[in-house]
Amino acid sequence: MASLDVLKILASGPVIPAARSMDDFKAALTQTVSPSVVLLFGDINSLPMLLAQAQEHKKRIVLHLDLFDGVGKDKAGIKFLARLGLTAIITTKSHLCRFAREEGMIVVQRLFLMDSESLRTGLNLIRNFKPDAIEVLPGSVPASVVKEIQDETGLPVLAGGLIRTMDDVNHAVQNGIAAVTTSRQELWKDILLT
Repeated sequence: MASLDVLKILASGPVIPAARSMDDFKAALTQTVSPSVVLLFGDINSLPMLLAQAQEHKKRIVLHLDLFDGVGKDKAGIKFLARLGLTAIITTKSHLCRFAREEGMIVVQRLFLMDSESLRTGLNLIRNFKPDAIEVLPGSVPASVVKEIQDETGLPVLAGGLIRTMDDVNHAVQNGIAAVTTSRQELWKDILLT
């Protein structure tokens, strides 16, 4: 999928809401214009209801697979999620990215960037499997690192973690980040319904 297409599917501005609870999820569905919501809670029992609610509000759930309970973190688990109607995931696990791609899902590879070695390791992962986008943590990644990732991969770079203020959001965007994911509802204001 082309980078611009992925960004249009995931974000309508610099912030993608990330829901840590049912209250967050309902706010993201009903109070923002964002086309997607990152789901940071739940389990296999609640997913059908959450998917139905998202569909009712014309939103896409981007499931943070590493934080989700009740489904095997293997090929069969990914197939099951796809059959339920899930169309996008975020994960740190590259093998799950490959399985999700086989099921036609949008795939966001999450990378924790703590030092130069973690950057090198992350870029090697992405060379072996090209996701649709990359999410880097923390969100305060320097512009030079964002540029290196973009130059190496040609993919949109999202950021999450330690995004606490609109200044943090603006700084990330100025550093080349396409959009940030955040669970802080006060930062969703730029994507709120009017």
